[in-house]
Amino acid sequence: MAPIQNARVLFGSIPETFPIPGETTLYDTSQTIDLETEPLNGGFLVKTLVLSLDPFLRMRMRDPSVKSYLPPFKIGAPLDGYGVGIVLRSETAGVQVGKYVYGLTILHQEYTVYPELGTLQIIEPHPGLSLTAYVTAAGMPGQTAYAAWKEYSDAKPGEVAFVTSGAGAVGTIVIQLAKQAGLKVIASAGSEEKVKFMQSIGADVAFNYKNTDTGAVLEKEGPIDMYDNVGGDIVDVAIEASAHKARILACGSIAGLNTGHAGVKNFHQIVRKALRVHGILILDLLPKYQADFYATIPPKLASGELKYTEDVSKGLSTVGDVFLAVLKGTKKAKAVVVVADE
Repeated sequence: MAPIQNARVLFGSIPETFPIPGETTLYDTSQTIDLETEPLNGGFLVKTLVLSLDPFLRMRMRDPSVKSYLPPFKIGAPLDGYGVGIVLRSETAGVQVGKYVYGLTILHQEYTVYPELGTLQIIEPHPGLSLTAYVTAAGMPGQTAYAAWKEYSDAKPGEVAFVTSGAGAVGTIVIQLAKQAGLKVIASAGSEEKVKFMQSIGADVAFNYKNTDTGAVLEKEGPIDMYDNVGGDIVDVAIEASAHKARILACGSIAGLNTGHAGVKNFHQIVRKALRVHGILILDLLPKYQADFYATIPPKLASGELKYTEDVSKGLSTVGDVFLAVLKGTKKAKAVVVVADE
């Protein structure tokens, strides 16, 4: 078989604020691959099918001297992140041709030889779900919502939860878990379309934080017993509106990824109200909840008991533009890039 194109998205430069398509992220078609003869050296060859464009990737676009829980991208190397691929060839025990692999280290390129599974895992997709669901509600965002809720929510019927980015991939699941647990849910998002979606999945109070005073809403509808947050100035407002012994589930900080993270101005309230603040890293929680998650959530998504939305783009060449839209908050739902059909 003659070599074919193996397009990829390379990390071109460290951005000062928002990443710039064509500079920070470079779509490159110079590489080729022969799918039949490419050496595997004991590994396995994967065709990339679906990629997830998550806000945390911005944190990896940093100088290597800056430490964090995930390594930085390397200049000139492909991006990587959550994705789904299908195995085309394999010399790895337990990794069979035709199986789907999912995980945090799927390269942003069409075909990749992986030396071992490592952090990747074999998944068996539910017949009622598309593969895109496995990087959204049936993947890391859904896992984050489910595991954090199980581990830290300490939810009781009649309590009040406040969910920011309630139309996002994590917030969508949190709203529905909270309603199933008998809580009153206040949820915010950045557009009227997203407000309508939050109402459709059960939010009791849904509002657009861009044209509504969050503090006024929480004063009227609170105090809040649980807060699922993505950072920004709203954290201070939520702390002010928190009840005694409320729980704060900090699952991200997209609000400060490009402009810098502001400090909490009313930290003293955490002490005065005996608030419990939990930083959520799904990599820490997944070993405990992974089996339960896959047994519980995909069937509920497939049946429609749990609802979710996706904003799907086609083609690896769209990665740079899609990621910029994610960080600017202009995507209508969880951003997914379909690289190829099976």
